[in-house]
This record gives sequence, C-alpha cells and structure tokens, in this order.
Amino acid sequence: MTESQKVHPGPVGAAACKTGDVAHPYEYTETLFPVPRLGAGLQFLGEYQGSGFTERKYLVRRGDGQVVQLSRLLYLVAEAIDGVRDTETVSHRVSGRYGREVSADNIEYLIEQKLQPLGITVPFGQEGDQVAGPTTDLLLVLKGHRVVFSERQVARIAAALAWLHRPPVVVLVLSAALCVDIWLFAVHGAIAPVLQVLEQPVLMLAVFALIVASLVFHEFGHASACRYGGARPGSIGCGLFLIWPSMYTEVTDVYRIGRAGRIRTDLGGIYFNVVFVLGLALAYLLTGQPLFLAAIYLVHFEILEQLLPVVRLDGYYILGDLAGIPDLFGKIKPILRSVLPGRSPSPEVAGLKRPARIMVTAWVATMVPLIVAELGYVLWNLPRLLTTSLRSLAEQVAGTWSAFADGQISAGLVGVVGSFMLICPLAGATYLAVRLVGRLVRGIARATEGNTRLRVAVWGGVLVGSGALCAAWLTGMTPEPLPRQPPIAPILQPGVPTVRPTAAVPVAERPTPATPDPTLLTGPPPEAPAPTASSGARPVGPSATTSGSPSASPVANVPTPVPSSPTPSLSPTSASPSADPSASPTPSTTPSGSPSPSVTPSASQSATEEP
Repeated sequence: MTESQKVHPGPVGAAACKTGDVAHPYEYTETLFPVPRLGAGLQFLGEYQGSGFTERKYLVRRGDGQVVQLSRLLYLVAEAIDGVRDTETVSHRVSGRYGREVSADNIEYLIEQKLQPLGITVPFGQEGDQVAGPTTDLLLVLKGHRVVFSERQVARIAAALAWLHRPPVVVLVLSAALCVDIWLFAVHGAIAPVLQVLEQPVLMLAVFALIVASLVFHEFGHASACRYGGARPGSIGCGLFLIWPSMYTEVTDVYRIGRAGRIRTDLGGIYFNVVFVLGLALAYLLTGQPLFLAAIYLVHFEILEQLLPVVRLDGYYILGDLAGIPDLFGKIKPILRSVLPGRSPSPEVAGLKRPARIMVTAWVATMVPLIVAELGYVLWNLPRLLTTSLRSLAEQVAGTWSAFADGQISAGLVGVVGSFMLICPLAGATYLAVRLVGRLVRGIARATEGNTRLRVAVWGGVLVGSGALCAAWLTGMTPEPLPRQPPIAPILQPGVPTVRPTAAVPVAERPTPATPDPTLLTGPPPEAPAPTASSGARPVGPSATTSGSPSASPVANVPTPVPSSPTPSLSPTSASPSADPSASPTPSTTPSGSPSPSVTPSASQSATEEP
C-alpha cells in the first residue's frame, strides 16, 4: 500500500482489494477514481421491445416504482456499476461492450450529469443509498396507492388463470359472449331487468357488489395476460383517479417482452370482463334472477369506458403500445410546438419513427380540440352545472337521511350510493380545477420569467377573459339552471318527490266554469230568504269561481259579507279577475272545471299525498 492509499472503513469513494484474511477478505482503500453506486431498489428491465423510436431505448425501474428510459450508453454505464468498481474499471467494461472508447472522465460526467439527476445513482460522498429522483407531476394519474393483493398472491392467481388466454379458449369465449349479447339485446331485452332492479334497494346493492367484483376480475385479466406472455406481474392495488376509486395492476415487467405481449396485457382486463359476463349469464340460467342481466348491461358500459383513449385507461395504453410510445401525454407539447410556423421539429418528435409519429400526431390533433372544447363548455355552463348539482345533492342527502330515520335501511344504503355518485363528480371537478389553475399560474410564471412586459400583457389578457366570463355568468347570458325533474331511478334517491308540481296557470288565462261548483252551494235554496252575513254563505257567481284568494279551503267555511242585493252582481268588474297583486295565481287557486260533487283537496294536500 502506497502513501497515497490508506485503509478506509467504508465503500464510499473506495475500491475493494482482497487481503487473503478469512475474517476480513476485503479492505477498502481510497483511490484516485471515485466508486459510483446505484440507488436502492433499482431494477434493469432491458431493451424496450417494439419501440416507436428511431434509436434503441432501455428501461430501468427505480425503487419508488418510477420507470425511466435510457439510451444504450447510459444503460451500459448503469449496468456496469456494482458499488465495487471505480470509474476507471467501469470505463473499461463499458468501452468493451459499447464498441467505442469511453474514458473514466466520460463515465464520471455521465454519472454526475445524466444518471444522478434521474435518481439512478447515489451522489458521490453520500453514505446511504436512498435517492430522491424526479417524479412526474401528471394531472390525470392514480393517487394514493394501496396494495390489495401482494405480488405473491397475484402470481399464484395469475398462473391459475393464464390458460384463459390460449387462442382456442379466446375464440370460444368471444363466440359465446356474442351469442349472449344477441339474446339479451335482440330477444329478451336489456332494459327490463335494469328497471326491475331499480325497484328493489336490496337488488341494487347486489348489482353494485357484482360490479365491484367485475373490477377486481378485470385486474386479474391484466395480471394473467402478463404471466401468459412471459413477464412477471406485480401487485394489485387501489387508489384515486381524480376522486373516483380505481384499481391498478403492476405490469411494468411487460416492457421486456414484445409489442404483441404488451397489447395482450392491455386487452386482458377487457377480455376478463367478457369472461365475467359469461359467468353472469350462467348465474341467470341457474337462478332466473334479473339482477344478473342488469349487471351484464352495466359491465358493457365498463368495457366501453375502458376503451376510450382519452385518459389513462386501457384504451390509452393500447394506443400507446400500438405506437410504441409509453407516454402519449408527454408528446402533446413537443408535437404542438413542431407545428408552429418557423419551428423545427423538436428532438422528441424527430426521434420517432414515421408510423409512430403519424399515429401520435393524429391522436394529438383529435384530443386537444376535444379537451379545449370540453373545457370551454364547462366554463360557460358552470353556474348552471353548480346550481343543479348542489340542489340535487341537497335533496339526495336529505332523502337519504329521512330513509335512515324511518328505519328503511336498504333504501338508505342505496341512497348513500346515489349520494356518492353525486359527490364524486363535484369533488373531482373541484380538484381538477385547482390543479389546472395551479399549472396555469406556474406555466405563465415560467414562460414570462425575466420579461415584465410580456407577463403584464399575459395576465392582463387572463383578467380580461375572466372578467368577461364572470360578466356573462352574472348577467344571465349563460344557460339557466335546469328545472327540477323527477328522478329517473327513484330507488337511488329516497325521499325525493317522484312527481314535480306543475306551474300554475295565470289567472287571466283561467277559464270561467260554465256550471257552478256544487261544493259552493252551501247557502239556502232559492225559495229561502236571502242569506245574511251571519250565515257564513256566499252567493254563487262568476266572482266566486275566479277569485284569486290564496285560501285553499272551501269558501263556505270562510265568513264573508254578502252584497247589498240578494242576487249576485254580474257586472264586468265582479266577473273579471282581480288585478290586485294579492290575487296572483298559485297552485292552490286553480279552479276545477269538473261539476263533480266531490270536495277538491287543497294544494298542500295534493303535494304531500302523492301515491
């Protein structure tokens, strides 16, 4: 050992040398070259098969689960780091595999400037191996992950279900599902079972449980397809997508296999939904319960939702694997910049193969206008949406509370499900609005950094646009809130009136009955003496039937003075409706045009005694 080297107790910045001692086989000595180390939990996934890039890409997964794309040179450098070799030894190993000379200084530069910022290697001089790498702050991504099935449990169940992905079995399943759909939608009818279920709260809860079971089975479709393709599935868990509870399956290892295996994994969840439909059809054949047919109907909507390539659902990943691009949303900004006049294509776009570039560009050209139009529509109708949603939520919560208070437990539980369905869109929209505003503020701050005039102009435009939108909201230019409507599915909204009271007919438009209402004939017969004020009776005349009095009780029960003449006056003044504001039309004063002798109930009774 030279004077420039001395024994070092730890591996940081040290090289390991054999000593020949059994108790201490290695000693660490300080060298002129640093010893790089990898972050804890780093996994090498290999080359990205079926990539849509012109250059070969390699994948590694950090300990926090984040997958990072690397070039071939960076991947070779990271693969050569083992915590024992110094940068000079690493350079020799990389040079032999890369086919070009890579010096120790080059290795040190790549580690410090490329791998270390990505959270792949540990900074020189740090004792621990925990690295906090950069993470993507995606807007539409699952939050709050919680593992439901561990990797070992998923491996056992996926191995037991992998045979369902064999081609003959797939053909048989799809053929049987086609027959079930033809029978359900063309012969039996799919709406009738749904309506039958909506009449029974207990059946609604059973259908809800079946839908949750289909979601879990959907995830095992991804895991079993991953296992069938030769990759190793990870855990299955749940989280929040915006605010909706969602499930996920860890299938990152699928990037090691080809494009066909990845697409099979993407479609595995939808395929298992089809298998679940066959199980529901078999249950209906054995029991005859309509709730299984209603569940089949709802599972079809789940399949259609998963196929949409708008957000990070199965359709998004299917399109990404068809193009060979793992992150389609990450290509929106480079593609939009490349289409601007005078702008050369960015490296992210120029590095794509032609088929992949065409597919991604078409997706961006379709999705961006749809997203912008949807955002503008929501902003224009925001007062209408908020008013209607909050009113419905208030009625829903009040009705659910009343159901529990009356001892209707099943109806109350279904009401909780309905309340949850109303709360989630409101909470999700609020969360999304806060995230969008925050991103807008940060984006403007970055784009106008160092340019005060541009920043003032941009914020001025934002304020003008916001002011114009608020003025449209306040002046009534935007659509009015929706009128109250009876619930389509009353079972989901206990306590909410199923019939809304109709608007009252204006007094001026009410017809005068040609025949006096017998219920008002409470005075003496014609040959009797004229009634007096103490008799409490009132002569029959046009003024009695067109009165705008807000009283809804029979006129005979209200003492009123009689006219000075024993015969009622038929003057136009008494026959015409009163112009006094107190005589404004209300539902309680709507006259009955029927000469039936039955007593007409009051409006308050008709509103509370609905069947």
